Amino acid sequence: MKRLLFIFGTRPEAIKMAPLIKEFQKDPSHFEVKICITAQHREMLDQVLDFFDIEPDFDLNLMKKNQTLYSLTSAIIQELPKVFDAVQPHYTFVHGDTTTSMVAGLASFYYKKTKLCHIEAGLRTYNKYSPYPEEINRQITSLLTDLHYAPTKASTQNLVKEGISNDRIVITGNTVIDALFLTLETIKSDDGKNLDIKEVVELTANINNYILVTAHRRENFGEGIRSICEAINTLTKSFPDIRFIIPVHLNPNIKNVVYQLLGNNKNILLIPPQDYISFVYLMSKAYIILTDSGGVQEEAPSLGKPVILLRDTTERPEALESGTVIKASANKDKIIQLVSELIEDSDYYQSLSQIKNPYGDGTASKRIVQHIKSLNQ
Repeated sequence: MKRLLFIFGTRPEAIKMAPLIKEFQKDPSHFEVKICITAQHREMLDQVLDFFDIEPDFDLNLMKKNQTLYSLTSAIIQELPKVFDAVQPHYTFVHGDTTTSMVAGLASFYYKKTKLCHIEAGLRTYNKYSPYPEEINRQITSLLTDLHYAPTKASTQNLVKEGISNDRIVITGNTVIDALFLTLETIKSDDGKNLDIKEVVELTANINNYILVTAHRRENFGEGIRSICEAINTLTKSFPDIRFIIPVHLNPNIKNVVYQLLGNNKNILLIPPQDYISFVYLMSKAYIILTDSGGVQEEAPSLGKPVILLRDTTERPEALESGTVIKASANKDKIIQLVSELIEDSDYYQSLSQIKNPYGDGTASKRIVQHIKSLNQ
């Protein structure tokens, strides 16, 4: 039997790891699955675990108010050795680009007795400060990884260019699409009766068209978020029949500016951050999505929603190349132009909404499980 250890700490990681964990758990005769959370995020992480019915075996509970990258990194590296000693994993799984993933990769290397598996491997901007610190987290994790599960051909090419041999890379698609499809099925089968989405269902019930906006990245603190807000204010005047729904990030660098600039606009609904299932529901009903999120760039195309990217760089170039995502950065004039074009030109809108999602078909988890099953320990 192969002993597997999953280590993650944030909501995005949990969303993308959940379908993979569930797939491994379907086969207890081959896999013993153990889960460690660092709780780099706390409340939002717990919401995802509850929704997917995942029970951690180890909860390091490391989130602290005003924690820094220095303190978080040191705390994780000090706590993980006891987890490795308890589980003695054959394979350790980390995801993406978080501090938890990078430090868990280093701890796995120190432990020596486990192979490190990196889910969503090979994404790059090659700008170490954008996204910060995620770009460097990814590159460090790749140096430590034994098995790279890359979502696309482009991410595979990045790894090969960095000297990683093809026999250590598997193209799988992205597990975030697996999670999205599972969630959509749950919403559809439940019909809003038992799930905790009543508030967003009621919120959107009488709105014909709305644009969903999310912004939270460090690169947009300051002038970036101000420019985004100014563009939205202008758009509400040009298109008074379209509402804007903005789940406002709790970071004061975002929250204070958003409420100051948009709080009195009747065409804008400022709401608290949403749990995963509620956010998926909001995405599924939106007309257009404006975001600086990485995961939303991958998810929204499967819902037929054009995405306008509020970042200068993206480690997901396939989205730009396919046309499912259009880059505006935090440029006021560009945001106004792109949103206006999508609203005013229905043929253009339809052409974008029908593009095939480059990030997969919802079977990435099955591919990863089959690959691990085929390996000798």
